[in-house]
Amino acid sequence: MNSIINFVIKNKLAVWLLTLIITAAGIYAGTNMKLETIPDITIPVITVTTVYPGATPEQVAKEVSEPFEKSVSNLEGVKTVSSTSFQNVSSLQIEYTYGVDMKEAETELKAALDNVKKPDNVKDPSVARISLNAFPVIALSVSNSGKDLDALTDDVEKVIVPKLNGIEGVSSVAVSGQQVEEVSLVFDQTKLAQYGLNDSTVKMIVQGTNLTMPLGLFQFDDEEQSVVVDGKVTTLEDLENLKIPVAGPNGMSSVTLKEIAKINFVGKAESISRTNGKEAIAIQIVKAQEANTVEVVNAVKDMIPELNKDFDGIDIKVTLDQGEPIEASVDTMINKALFGALFAVLVIMLFLRNFKSTIISIISIPLSILIAFILLHQMGITLNMMTLGAMTVAIARVIDDSIVVVENIYRRMSLPGEKLKGRDLIREATKEMFVPIMSSTLVTIAVFLPLGLVSGMVGELFLPFALTMVFALLASLLVAVTIVPMLAHTLFRKNMEKGPVVHKESQGKLAAVYKKTLNAALNHKAITSISAVVILGASLFLIPVVGVSFLPDEEQKMMYVTYSPSAGETSGDVNASVEQVENYFLKKDKVDVVQVSIGGANPMSPGASNSALMFVTFDKETEDFTKVKEDAMKDIQAYDVKGEWKSQDFSTSGSSNQVSFYVYGNNKKDIEPVVEKISSILADNKDLKDVDTSLSKSYKEFTFVVDKEKLTQYGLTTAQIGMKLNPNVPREVLTTITKDDQTVDVYIDQQKEKTTSVDDLLKQTITTPVGVEVPISELVTIQEGKSSDTVNRREGKIFASVSGTLTAKDVAKTTKDVQAKIDKLDVPAGVEINTAGVTEDIAQAFTQLGLAMLAAIAIVYLILVITFGGGLAPFAILFSLPFTAIGALVGLAIAGETLSVSSMLGLLMLIGIVVTNAIVLIDRVIHMEKGGHSTREAILEAGATRLRPILMTALATIGALIPLAIGVEGSGLISKGLGVTVIGGLTSSTLLTLIFVPMVYEFFAKFRRKKGSNN
Repeated sequence: MNSIINFVIKNKLAVWLLTLIITAAGIYAGTNMKLETIPDITIPVITVTTVYPGATPEQVAKEVSEPFEKSVSNLEGVKTVSSTSFQNVSSLQIEYTYGVDMKEAETELKAALDNVKKPDNVKDPSVARISLNAFPVIALSVSNSGKDLDALTDDVEKVIVPKLNGIEGVSSVAVSGQQVEEVSLVFDQTKLAQYGLNDSTVKMIVQGTNLTMPLGLFQFDDEEQSVVVDGKVTTLEDLENLKIPVAGPNGMSSVTLKEIAKINFVGKAESISRTNGKEAIAIQIVKAQEANTVEVVNAVKDMIPELNKDFDGIDIKVTLDQGEPIEASVDTMINKALFGALFAVLVIMLFLRNFKSTIISIISIPLSILIAFILLHQMGITLNMMTLGAMTVAIARVIDDSIVVVENIYRRMSLPGEKLKGRDLIREATKEMFVPIMSSTLVTIAVFLPLGLVSGMVGELFLPFALTMVFALLASLLVAVTIVPMLAHTLFRKNMEKGPVVHKESQGKLAAVYKKTLNAALNHKAITSISAVVILGASLFLIPVVGVSFLPDEEQKMMYVTYSPSAGETSGDVNASVEQVENYFLKKDKVDVVQVSIGGANPMSPGASNSALMFVTFDKETEDFTKVKEDAMKDIQAYDVKGEWKSQDFSTSGSSNQVSFYVYGNNKKDIEPVVEKISSILADNKDLKDVDTSLSKSYKEFTFVVDKEKLTQYGLTTAQIGMKLNPNVPREVLTTITKDDQTVDVYIDQQKEKTTSVDDLLKQTITTPVGVEVPISELVTIQEGKSSDTVNRREGKIFASVSGTLTAKDVAKTTKDVQAKIDKLDVPAGVEINTAGVTEDIAQAFTQLGLAMLAAIAIVYLILVITFGGGLAPFAILFSLPFTAIGALVGLAIAGETLSVSSMLGLLMLIGIVVTNAIVLIDRVIHMEKGGHSTREAILEAGATRLRPILMTALATIGALIPLAIGVEGSGLISKGLGVTVIGGLTSSTLLTLIFVPMVYEFFAKFRRKKGSNN
């Protein structure tokens, strides 16, 4: 330590240059870090979507979902397998334990699915990992009142999409609602029969003719030349005039394709997209893995004015913007950090009343943060809510080490009897504080280490927070023993030459009052101890008052509303129902954008082809947005529609406000009454709204039971009847042609007979092998029944979920009330009820954070034992921890905050902060004892000496966290709850540390002396 301090004082220029290099490197690293909302989280979920054309949900469940479940449930790392079987589609969700290599898991999953025997017409399963990077960072809506959908599609696909794809950092651009062109070919069965042809023969001729075949290289005249056979049909006219050979009585002749088939260009929208009531095309932009969200979003927004100039009448609106909330979060956190630093500076200035000392102390703030930026950038960690929050909180802590060193140098300079001067004084004053600041820094770092062991979403979220704190704290220790002594030697040189500086009188008075109070407490240990324990016990009764919740959430002025059609509802009915709500929002005040998508791919319900999704963006100045949303949903749900409108909550923080229960059983009949009872219990609770169940709706189902004897009589099979009646035969691509440099698929379509009732199906005829037309009604009998529109399974059982949205902050109280009523239900054998949603999240997160706290306390005690060379002083120091609960709970109660994951993180931080103050005090006591003072004298002198640095660090920390605790500009994960917890806990523990820790130390010192005398 001597050599380090001597080096920095002797080589001030080198240290200054090194400081400038670190500053420049830190600024570069900070400005080049990716900006994100939350850290890159690996979501351990893989989805498997499988299309089974024409299958009912029961068929899908039995023939696809269940075999798939069995094949994947025993794979390594699989936690839960759940499935939802829709009409035509199976959707599996495989959840893995956190920490599993998801690339390897995906490979193993695909191999397991390949070994499953599937029905012949089942498509290959689509396997996809859920990734935050797969979601769009910005979505646009393009409309043009002066152009039809065909012309608008042309503009989007040929100009807009290529330009967007050219933006650096863009991974993909998806378009929906555009006009899709294709060629429809319908064979004329009468003409085919007339010419002695059939579908298969014509298909083979077309496909065999319309191709290009490279023959390779041939040797011609001493050189190799390529030969290609080209029979490619390039236009619709070429396709129509394609000659089909026909064998007739007079030999071979031919007929054109258009003579035996109807061929047309067809332009249609695969899905409906509207923005503010106008027909529009939706564009979704996904960024590359390494790209910066904010940069990509801003680049897209910067291109919009340029695109508006290229086309007359075009209107491009931003319907989704993930960059803006990130920028707002960054600005908020930076503002809070700056205000926090300002508060800390004012506190130091108030205590030291010396401008030079204040400058030396606060130099650690920017340097520690910049060094942390360098290390985070090297590790590829993004600048997100967690790292920025850690920076804000770190400002409150990184200044502590420098304060303690500066205060000790300043105090030693002020002592009338101080013999050392200049470099020697600074070296010894810094050395004197090195052990306490090193141990206190290591203790604080040790507190955050267990966060790395916390698994699940909470662990992945808070690991960047922990790393940021660790890097900043290590940097602050380095600054305190290098830069601070160097600056002190430079700025205090004149003071040291003049001699001792007289202490301020007010500080002496404060120390004298504290000394008397401490002495009185030491003389009345029993009363003081009982009082402290009673206060602690009384504060614990605040837990039910404060309440418990999971994670705080950012309120975005946006509604996500979905429409689930009723079983059998037509596309026309869906569009009419959606238009009602669309017009409602368009007439509503403070609404900026209403984006509607009907049909197409919908992540909420992959099997529902005509469900709707609506994004409604409100004005940023909309007040009391929660009430606005609730009122809007009441109005929407009052409309007379066949389907169901729901509000979806998508949280950027990963938080949830759903109280959910899963009901498992062997069949749907068993679980239905239980689900209905739980639904009634949730609906009766005043703190829950939007109570919903996943119980599926039912279709009317007609089963055609074939007469096997008649089938045998006519030479027919069940499969032939099914193929004749099946409306869901997959469309077959015959070939392709070219139109405007675009490849267009040619589909073979069937002539479909219009059916309005089951009788229309029975009237249809089927041709026997001898050419006789037999009505379907002669071959089957009808059985009427019902079929579910979905089949939900989880962990190998049929299940249904019941959920309600919380309106109160206290999750624990609401859940407890509901659970008490559910426990009294009479549940049939084989039916099981489990909690899910936010209740399960809280239980897991609080358990893991509780274990992290215990691990932190154990590590802290180990470090203190090593530092102090014994167990007595560390044991006394740990007595300061329980009293953090008093102020933390009182603070949360006053602020109206709940005990959440954020406030639990605050309690974890308090372990490091509170112990630091106790270390500074006890280290001085031990130092005085070694100097020959009695324990009581050492305690009183150490208390008076260390009062100022302890109050300074505590008040500086409180001051730095005040902007966070006020929470004026919004909160987020590192929120008001954390700030209030630390401020309240630090206030109570500091006051009690100054009294209770010395008392405990003196009490146990008696046993140490007795043991020493016996020895």
